Amino acid sequence: MTIELSVVAESWPIEGGFTISRGSRTHADVVVVTLREGTRIGRGECVPYPRYGETVSGVISDIEKMAKEFAHGLDRAGLQLAMPAGAARNALDCALWDFEAKRAGKSVSALLGRAEPSPLVTAFTISVGSPEKMASDAEKAKTRPLLKVKLAGDSDPERIAAVRSAAPKARLIVDANEAWTAETFEKNLAACADAKVELIEQPLPAGDDMLLARIKRTVPVCADESAHTSAGLGDLRERYDAVNVKLDKTGGLTEALVMVDEAKALGFKVMVGCMLGTSLAMAPAAIAAQGADFVDLDAPLLLSSDRIPGLSFEGSTLLPPSRELWG
Repeated sequence: MTIELSVVAESWPIEGGFTISRGSRTHADVVVVTLREGTRIGRGECVPYPRYGETVSGVISDIEKMAKEFAHGLDRAGLQLAMPAGAARNALDCALWDFEAKRAGKSVSALLGRAEPSPLVTAFTISVGSPEKMASDAEKAKTRPLLKVKLAGDSDPERIAAVRSAAPKARLIVDANEAWTAETFEKNLAACADAKVELIEQPLPAGDDMLLARIKRTVPVCADESAHTSAGLGDLRERYDAVNVKLDKTGGLTEALVMVDEAKALGFKVMVGCMLGTSLAMAPAAIAAQGADFVDLDAPLLLSSDRIPGLSFEGSTLLPPSRELWG
């Protein structure tokens, strides 16, 4: 019996919209792969990201081109060589993990020889906006233990101060999505230090971040757009203190696990993050996030509705995924 591959695009409304430095979105556009052998199926989800030159139609096309390879028995090791890291490979890799677990009658963690996943405390994202709007959003979320504050460059000190005032007890991390410049960096860094921010994610554009190697980083700085796979980690050590591992960048759980281990070996703190997707995309990321220093897998909490069955959350605590969802 051969494995059949199918792929579909889905769009999920975001509750209240979502804004970062590069723009706003009202929907999470995802691509879902299903691998089928008789009654057995495995699923994986990815989020094509325009920042990396990806589109929904392009990712679907790349996935469809692999149908014959899967029909002829392509496995995960072969997939790593057959496709570059990115969203398309992520959906296929995660679908393969799910398929293999269902075929073996074991969990993905058991296949990996690891303990079953434990609950994780995830960050909760505050979209960028006016200081007043962000303070209002932070006030509503002030009982959550960890807030991730999106920034945009100009007026960021005011935004940071407003969120800290509205959520005085929450731990804070911030994400500039490459919006800071050499001219704004010192002022914004000082504002983060004053607000006791624990981590600054990708303040400067990837490829234009050498400033980070020449200054004293009074708040740890995390690479996101500058960090994709394990192969590039060694070049980041002088500039960054942490790396954000996302399955849509690594091209799946297989490489994400390698990247997490390599990052730790090099002395980086590790964040496991996500694009805006459903619980199907978060479930494999929860495997990679076991033992991470920071977890940012709140995307289902930002949607108007999630797929059923989805992940369960108790406040900001993400519970392990059910086998019915994935893995």
